[in-house]
Amino acid sequence: MFGKIFFVSFLLVSYNFLNGQTPEDKLVNVVVDEMKREMNEFAKAPLPPYYLAYRISDLHSALLTSSFGSLVDENVNHSRALFTDVKVGSYDFDDSHPLEDLEGVKHRRNNGRGYSSAMPLDDKPEAIQFEMWQQTQQAYRQALNNFKEIRNATKLSAVPVGDFSKEEPAQFIDGPLPDLASFFNLEEWKVRVKKFSVPFLDNNDIVKGEASLQVGAERKYFFSSEGTRIAQNRTYAHLSISSSIRTVDGDLVPLHLSYYATRPDKLPSDEKILADVKAMVSKLNQLKSAPMAEPYTGPAILSAHAAGVFFHEIFGHRVEGQRLKNKNDGQTFKSKVGEQVLPKNLSVVFDPTRPAFKNQELNGYYQFDDEGVKARKVTVVDKGILKTFLMSRTPIENFGNSNGHGRTQGGQDAVSRQSNLFIENEKIVPQAELRKMLIAECQKQKKEYGYLFADVVGGFTTTQRMMPNAFNIFPTEVYRVYVDGRPDELVRGVDLIGTPLAMFSEIQAADDQTEVFTGFCGAESGSVPVTAVSPSLFVRQIETQKKPVQQIEKTILPRPIN
Repeated sequence: MFGKIFFVSFLLVSYNFLNGQTPEDKLVNVVVDEMKREMNEFAKAPLPPYYLAYRISDLHSALLTSSFGSLVDENVNHSRALFTDVKVGSYDFDDSHPLEDLEGVKHRRNNGRGYSSAMPLDDKPEAIQFEMWQQTQQAYRQALNNFKEIRNATKLSAVPVGDFSKEEPAQFIDGPLPDLASFFNLEEWKVRVKKFSVPFLDNNDIVKGEASLQVGAERKYFFSSEGTRIAQNRTYAHLSISSSIRTVDGDLVPLHLSYYATRPDKLPSDEKILADVKAMVSKLNQLKSAPMAEPYTGPAILSAHAAGVFFHEIFGHRVEGQRLKNKNDGQTFKSKVGEQVLPKNLSVVFDPTRPAFKNQELNGYYQFDDEGVKARKVTVVDKGILKTFLMSRTPIENFGNSNGHGRTQGGQDAVSRQSNLFIENEKIVPQAELRKMLIAECQKQKKEYGYLFADVVGGFTTTQRMMPNAFNIFPTEVYRVYVDGRPDELVRGVDLIGTPLAMFSEIQAADDQTEVFTGFCGAESGSVPVTAVSPSLFVRQIETQKKPVQQIEKTILPRPIN
């Protein structure tokens, strides 16, 4: 399995409960009526489905991008997408059963079970019903063929674990989706987005200087034959600033800024953003002549941002329960429930029900997951002891039910995924003490310097057995901290790499300066919004490698603007 997290995430959620009142939504009635009709018709089939579900995303969005002070992209869009999931068999054994548990299957089935397509933008019943009818037939044929194939397998090679959990049906209909124009002034933001990329004109060595704003209002629907009826709203605003400079040896070095809010008017002021952009230009100018780092093993401090990505990559993906049902997965923690897997002072909590932390909105917030299960707080590690896993409706051994973490980007099957990740520390070491610990450990290991990872842009990890179970985190701001008292030195070209269990054993201390890293995690079910909240960490032993060189060449012509 493969997972990655990047700074370019967005989609912050806003919900309005209606005290039990259900507003009229024509789409709800059309979909529910057609679903009931189809299930009645399916009942006449020799092998009818035992489960039918529809996910619909109704999205109004806008994108604005500027480069060096000029608008280069403007796009306003309205789209609807329909995903259909049909299951044949039973909750205990259905068409999704892992092939790894079977002997005698002649052909490998298509991994994707459901079907997705564009949906009519209006609420005309005939058009919606027709699209549902076509898509449901396709999904049923595939599910039926898959089920017949696995049912005819000669032998089960493993103790069966249920294929789909039984959960209480949920019903929630949010208020009307806010109109995008009610909180987003397109003409005003054209001017502002152009303004944010103007400072990149001031340095002749900068080869990329962009500002991009994405805003949207989305209504997500989920309906199932079990009785679940959900329509929930979210709005988002994401502003990202990206720039690259050519270094003295011809390499390209990037830096990034990003801001998140549920609405554009909650983003920072123009003065704050421009100040940050100018500081970014200054940092790029320093990176232009910063030395290239050599491969290194030794002590390091991971800032709160870096530590959040560190835990997301090397820990979070390995406690996504659905992976543990896959025999090709490394299954790092499958047999470690009840054992100590982290220092006793650290706990790991995933809480999608928390909308904000220290007045900062959290990207991994939602009320219901993408399988219609109510979100809930899950303490995965309690004082260093592994307690449970993140669960979708796919059961694993000893964990038979969902805890509200079945997630998907939209047109794919929902699987166990992370949400809001919190690292809680009960033994606080002040930040200044972490630095002293770093220097003392460098002296002990006879190192000239240690590393401070001040900021990162993202990372990725692999968990499958046929590949090394390793991770790679992409720092953007890294400093050498010298033992002899010299000023910290900015370096470039560093990737933080390693394997999970080795790194966990090297965590020595954490402070209380927690920060929020907002990201967008890509894995089996597509990209989903996530957040990581962590303190800074002191790690006794880390490993780095040289970052791939983006480009080494001299320009043929000088830049046109001087």
